[in-house]
Amino acid sequence: MTQQEWLERDFYADLGVPSGASADEIKKAYRKLARELHPDANPNDSRAEERFKSVSEAHAVLSDPAKRKEYDETRRLYKAGMFGNTGFRPGPTGTSRMSDFDLGDLFGNGSHFTTADAGSMSDVFGDLFRSRRQTTRTRPRRGSDIETETHLSFRDAVNGAVVPLRISGPTVCTTCHGSGSRPGTHPRRCPYCGGSGVLNRNQGGFGFSDACDECRGTGSVVDSPCSDCHGAGVANRTRTISVRIPAGVSDGQRIRLPAQGEPGLRGAPSGDLYVNVKVDPDPVFARAGDDLTVTVPATFSELALGTTISVPTLDGRVSVKIPAGTPTGRTFRLRERGVPRRSGPPGDLLVTVEVAVPSRLDQHAVDALRTYEKAEKAAGFDPRAHWPGRG
Repeated sequence: MTQQEWLERDFYADLGVPSGASADEIKKAYRKLARELHPDANPNDSRAEERFKSVSEAHAVLSDPAKRKEYDETRRLYKAGMFGNTGFRPGPTGTSRMSDFDLGDLFGNGSHFTTADAGSMSDVFGDLFRSRRQTTRTRPRRGSDIETETHLSFRDAVNGAVVPLRISGPTVCTTCHGSGSRPGTHPRRCPYCGGSGVLNRNQGGFGFSDACDECRGTGSVVDSPCSDCHGAGVANRTRTISVRIPAGVSDGQRIRLPAQGEPGLRGAPSGDLYVNVKVDPDPVFARAGDDLTVTVPATFSELALGTTISVPTLDGRVSVKIPAGTPTGRTFRLRERGVPRRSGPPGDLLVTVEVAVPSRLDQHAVDALRTYEKAEKAAGFDPRAHWPGRG
């Protein structure tokens, strides 16, 4: 963030709190917004991600009493016009001429300042920005984050898998290994900024830092550019990487792979790679959190008389005893036969039995059912006896 951007940002508005908010109010507002805007809760939403970054930056300043005091004082002076048309006029070396600047203009034409007053005021305003000026350092330009997508079978998503991903885009130049210089040569430290990547300019009692135009903020100058990347340190190519998908990943989950994104400029840190996982449905199993669900068809006689059925699981089949008189739709829970967890035991397998009604019957089956129907009535069984919809 540049000095001008820092001055123009309203961190209180970013958090939705008044300028007089207490530390607890700031913390509470930040936690609420961070939960709502976190990238994990808003996959593929770039606007939410940018808002999350803005909220985090605002909290970093306002949660620190010293930084907040500096920010409040700087904003007060900025709103008063002290960084605008105050008579600052850069000299030939980029610094202002104090003789062209009347400190009295800041506080009204009725104020009179001596040379000693001007020096004292310069010390005051210099202290105001000194901590910010001293912490301004060139950070290597980090590479951009990138996104890709992979499709997994249901069982690979549950059990985990290693999948290859083909990614096309900027990568570290294999000729210069990211330095930007022709093999056998090396970049030299920028003589204009001394390798810092920034130029500090003093205007009266104020200090401002801007990226060095000569080295573009990198702190180094390439005299003999690499013939393949032309001094950028990166080149476009297609690469294949193997990604380990953890067991239990769900459809729509976003996996972050640090430093697998676009490379930074001239050896700077790489960005991150985000893999959006799409899980194909399974013909047998469905998923409810960390539990697996399966529906097993059964005959009326099996549920009425009781039986033992064979049920599929992720790692084989198991036998489940069905007691006599089991109603259709009843669910049996098989412990720890579900989705593996990162910590703790796996989820469960929920087995639901449902009566399968035949669409066609031969005469022998029809006669048998008629006989059973008479026996059922003779026993006084009425399935709608306690039904609320009974007339």
